[in-house]
Amino acid sequence: MSLIEKTLSNHLIFEGKIISLHVDKVELPNGNLATREVITHPGGVCVAALNHQDELLFVRQFRYPYKEVVLELPAGKLTPGEDPLECGKRELREETGATASLYEPLGQLYPSPGYCGEIIHMYYASDLQFGEMNPDEDEFLEVERIPLEKAVDMILNGEIRDSKTQAAVLKVAEKRRRGLI
Repeated sequence: MSLIEKTLSNHLIFEGKIISLHVDKVELPNGNLATREVITHPGGVCVAALNHQDELLFVRQFRYPYKEVVLELPAGKLTPGEDPLECGKRELREETGATASLYEPLGQLYPSPGYCGEIIHMYYASDLQFGEMNPDEDEFLEVERIPLEKAVDMILNGEIRDSKTQAAVLKVAEKRRRGLI
């Protein structure tokens, strides 16, 4: 049996600066009809940047949907057609002032596959050099350096709740454990 749903109609409900909302009618694999509410997002990038002291660079920033300050890896939104690695390099530099000599892909993450098509590209960065931060004019953040093992503990005890950060940090820790980085 196929698992594919066939789109019968697509209606744009809202189009904003970052996201759009569509309501689609679909035919399910068994022939029944269903409605799908889908958010379209350009995607994003996060960078797990590890310095020579085995510390990851994090940013703390207020995240309006949660009405709280969130600890996360440097990250940002892709512009249409932008190379994810170039976006990651830009965001790392803007948010932390750091640049890296080495970047390695960590894979992709689907943060909310039930209703959103966003894809987050994750990268590991090392051999860091530091300069001046240059955040976007609407970004207010603090940079924090956290040892890799402490960051893993913070994920396991619920202090770090951001999904892209959890995935990237745990991937870096596992690659370190296996001697791959």
